[in-house]
Amino acid sequence: MSNLLKVLAVSTALAAASHVHAQSSPQASLPPDIDPESYSRLPALSRDELDAEGKRAYDLVVGDGPRPLTGPAAVSMYSPKVAEAFHILNQYLRNEGVVPARYYEVAILHAAWEFEQAYEWSAHEAAARRIGVPDAVIDTIKHDREPEGLEQKDELIIRFGRALFRDHEVDSALYAELVEHFGQQGMVELATIMGDYVMAGLVLTAADQHLPPDRPDTLPER
Repeated sequence: MSNLLKVLAVSTALAAASHVHAQSSPQASLPPDIDPESYSRLPALSRDELDAEGKRAYDLVVGDGPRPLTGPAAVSMYSPKVAEAFHILNQYLRNEGVVPARYYEVAILHAAWEFEQAYEWSAHEAAARRIGVPDAVIDTIKHDREPEGLEQKDELIIRFGRALFRDHEVDSALYAELVEHFGQQGMVELATIMGDYVMAGLVLTAADQHLPPDRPDTLPER
């Protein structure tokens, strides 16, 4: 192999190696400010480290479950009232809101994709499959395809998300279709679900939350 070809081969390999999500680096190449247990810039807190307000928030968010090491619960615990607010909003939307769980996950996936949040996407792609979201819907979001041949409600959520994130406006025709199928409350809650997960994604991104080694990064590069 000529020297020029060797240089080109090395350059190509280096470029490919660098073209990965910052949020998904393996442990061996974690940045120096990333904690090896939490995989973020914020070490995971235990209940004993918190003051009375923090313990109250911890008990609400975590309960009798295991100490959260990664993700929104772990990161937001540094601001207990934020952790509490995240939890209350998320629990309402998930368990008491009018958007069924299947469409809830479609809205989350769209928000995670638009914000390029690998941690959120990897968790909710798996959750969406478990709850029965069709592969065609997931792949339409994942690969930014035209929402054609999908169930109408799935198509509407994707079109609604793209209008919000890309156009920053929702035209009257789309709005009318959305309200026809989800109602006015459903429209408000779909927008709030997407906003909720972008809000959590902002916090995760600020803390540089990486994926733990046992979670594959399934968000395609752009």
